[in-house]
Amino acid sequence: MRPGAGLGAPSGVAPGRDAVPVLELRDAAVRLAGRDLWSGVNLTVGAGEFSAVLGPNGVGKSTLIKVLLGAVPVAGGEVRVLGARPGRAGHRIGYLPQRRNFDASMRIRGIDVVRMGLDGDRWGLPLPLPGPRRRAARARVDEVVELVGATAYAHRPIGQCSGGEQQRLLIAQALVRRPQLLLLDEPLDSLDLSHQGGVAALIGRICHQEGVAVAMVAHDVNPILHHLDTVVYLAAGGSATGSPQEVITSATLTALYGTPIEVLRASDGQLVVVGRPETTGECRAAD
Repeated sequence: MRPGAGLGAPSGVAPGRDAVPVLELRDAAVRLAGRDLWSGVNLTVGAGEFSAVLGPNGVGKSTLIKVLLGAVPVAGGEVRVLGARPGRAGHRIGYLPQRRNFDASMRIRGIDVVRMGLDGDRWGLPLPLPGPRRRAARARVDEVVELVGATAYAHRPIGQCSGGEQQRLLIAQALVRRPQLLLLDEPLDSLDLSHQGGVAALIGRICHQEGVAVAMVAHDVNPILHHLDTVVYLAAGGSATGSPQEVITSATLTALYGTPIEVLRASDGQLVVVGRPETTGECRAAD
């Protein structure tokens, strides 16, 4: 693939100070079923920046992604996505929902799953495209399959691909329309550690080298930690935003959750958050 080809901003080019942020949240809040799910979210994400949404189960991490998609309204504050209100820039957003499991008997090829990112919103049989458009579509699918490192198995039935291979193909599907923003809802969930590391590295490379802004929901920050620019930690009714070094600390998380939280660094460099935020009742590594 040509340097800088295909996915928006040229490779390695950071947005200027005057560039319109890809994501901008100002004191954003969501209220569901009569309770404040979270509030006070202030976040700015530019092109080529990687942000993670973290926090205990049930605190509304996936809801934040739905807010960015325009599927859930905010109860307060302001949200801008690519300079417009949420829901106005769908063609410039790539979205990967929570992991789907493909049955082993699924015969559709991986490359056809990727192609659905181009024309899967059309009902019925695909219309025959004129020669130049057909060739351009085929070239784009091949380009993005190569980008995610899936060329070797893209023509295999999707049901015969491993979990990590399937996830790479789904990321290719989300990228095929050249989005400026990639929204990922727990893309590493259910993957083994080796596949988590590989997919995390892929997402980081796409973000920083191709200039695509990424907002990703994660249970465990460790696989993506050294790729991150910003983290948003959500709690019942509140939030904390900043660099990982600023937010994932004992002092910040203790203040956010109102209960003693200790952040430890293991001998291998991984972060472990020890405590019991009210929303989980359990302890996870940087959950």
